[in-house]
Amino acid sequence: MSAIDQLPLWDMTPVFPSLNSIEFEESRSALSTEIDQLENLFDSIGVFSDGTGSPDQFDQVIVGLNQVSDHLRTVTAYVRAHTTTDSRNEVASARNSEMDRDLSRMRKLSKRFVGWVSNFDLQELLESSEIAKSHEYSLERAKVAASHLMGSDEESLVSDMEVTGSHAWTKLHGNVTSQLAVKSVSQDSEPMSMSMARALAYSPDRSVRESAYHAELNAWKTVEVALAGAMNSIKGENLTLCTRRGWQDPLDEAIFNCSIDRVTLEAMQTAAREAFPDFRRYLKAKAKAIGVSQLAFYDLFAPLGDDENAWDYESGCQFVIEQFNGYSERMGQFAARAIHENWIDAGPRVGKVDGAYCMGIRKDESRILMNFKPSFGAVSTLAHELGHGYHNVCLAGRTALQRNLPMTLAETASIFCETIIRQAVLKNGTDAQKYTVLEGSLQGSCQVVVDISSRFIFEQSLFFRRRQRELSPREMCDLMLQAQLDTYGDGLNSDALHPYMWAAKPHYYGRSYYNFPYMFGLLFGLGLYDVFVKNPDEFRSMYDDLLSSTGMADAPTLAHRFGLDIRNIDFWRGSLNQIRGEIDQFEALVG
Repeated sequence: MSAIDQLPLWDMTPVFPSLNSIEFEESRSALSTEIDQLENLFDSIGVFSDGTGSPDQFDQVIVGLNQVSDHLRTVTAYVRAHTTTDSRNEVASARNSEMDRDLSRMRKLSKRFVGWVSNFDLQELLESSEIAKSHEYSLERAKVAASHLMGSDEESLVSDMEVTGSHAWTKLHGNVTSQLAVKSVSQDSEPMSMSMARALAYSPDRSVRESAYHAELNAWKTVEVALAGAMNSIKGENLTLCTRRGWQDPLDEAIFNCSIDRVTLEAMQTAAREAFPDFRRYLKAKAKAIGVSQLAFYDLFAPLGDDENAWDYESGCQFVIEQFNGYSERMGQFAARAIHENWIDAGPRVGKVDGAYCMGIRKDESRILMNFKPSFGAVSTLAHELGHGYHNVCLAGRTALQRNLPMTLAETASIFCETIIRQAVLKNGTDAQKYTVLEGSLQGSCQVVVDISSRFIFEQSLFFRRRQRELSPREMCDLMLQAQLDTYGDGLNSDALHPYMWAAKPHYYGRSYYNFPYMFGLLFGLGLYDVFVKNPDEFRSMYDDLLSSTGMADAPTLAHRFGLDIRNIDFWRGSLNQIRGEIDQFEALVG
């Protein structure tokens, strides 16, 4: 049995014994009943876009909405835990499909609530209801969101049609990619899952990386028509709904959902573009380090040094716990609990989705999916996802509406936790470890600044062209290649880019413009870490409260608590200067 086969699976039995258990069936049935009762409450009070109510009725509605949302969160997360670790599980797929109706009903109720709230005099409501006051930010955003809703009947129809529309296309992408067999990685190899083939990008053997890259591209080509169909349908639906709801562009809706503004986004992206030449310096230095004239796309994750032997799963877990303890006892205890109570599904396998994520499941409890391969990069991913879990701990006392945080701030704790463990190695590690970790850090930063920028450019170009017509798979590949040329420049070999990155990234098949929040999270997290270094005790006294408030204020307001002005390009330049410093160190080591 290989080391990967021995990696832990997560334990879902504390939630429910199984998908076929009486406990799950009872909870699932109770959830449907609770949604029935909530619908009846909405009907009896008159929660419609043209209705209004008293402060007492408002309190009833928001308490009921929060309670049902909490229950829905647990049931859907439990089902997702099974579908994402084994897409061939027919029972999980059936349960997932059964959830569609309840999810659609809750989307309808949420839209009705938003439209109803817009009819209140907000100031009077805040003065009359303590519950309203504690949800002030959610209500302010509901007022804006209500101005971008169609009529009640139209929104209700959309919620029904999404089940067989964009949501179905999203499922198709997940099922196709998780079950896609990649062949001919080597002459003697058996077909493997896409997640396993993509993991070979971290192999120290360049011939293995190159073979896996070509095999991956060949595999994507076999499903390109289906995936392009899914992409065209999702983006087409999004464009139609944005127009009908009064958004000028899908990006405007994404910016609103991320609790920032155009000024902030443009300041960040301008600073990032200024840094592209510095990232190309890093890529050229890495090419020199591995002995090639120019990196290919399949060299981006090539390890430097003896990384694999130093960072197996057990030692990585212990290292993360130790460093989290060094920051605070609470954070260290959380990491130990997550690891020892088997909240983590660690290894790649057939039927399991690629990548990594953390999902809150109930109260302060989360589950983490990874595709771990021994390396510091994988340990960094572990710290990243545990950061999300720690964020969920800080949010545990908040209601469902108060926990509805934007993607930009969702990355705050994860990036901060990554930075903690990286700085620990750069400060205390051996020279060999520092070299490896420094490159791993730059590898990640390059992905989040340069590659994320390429994905943003691709999606922007895709939306522009999708307004006129559907795009073919070849056209999507061409847009992706151009986006990679515009960002990586001469840092990568233009004949060895990745035209199918649009197929590989599941985020394209969900929320639009998923990409820039990750860059925001990295650079905002670095800015916060700089504040921590300058005044650790004061930072610790404020940080957990910041995390617990991320769904209760916009990003500029929360940043201001730490004296940060994220609308100013100099803030973003300051964070990128930290990365430039690492590039300088790396160039010196390679030289």
